[in-house]
Amino acid sequence: MAYVISDACVSCGSCADVCPLGIISEGDGKYVIDADQCVECGTCAAECPNEAISQE
Repeated sequence: MAYVISDACVSCGSCADVCPLGIISEGDGKYVIDADQCVECGTCAAECPNEAISQE
């Protein structure tokens, strides 16, 4: 199950900075994860200060 970013995202970008695959990008009002490429490592979720990232 890929990770997803909820509406609690404040667009700080910390998740994108730590993603080893570089598959997190700025979307419309929040960051988004390319679910097709996500390897479920959890690095982004651990870095998010708002706990806005979880598994689908």
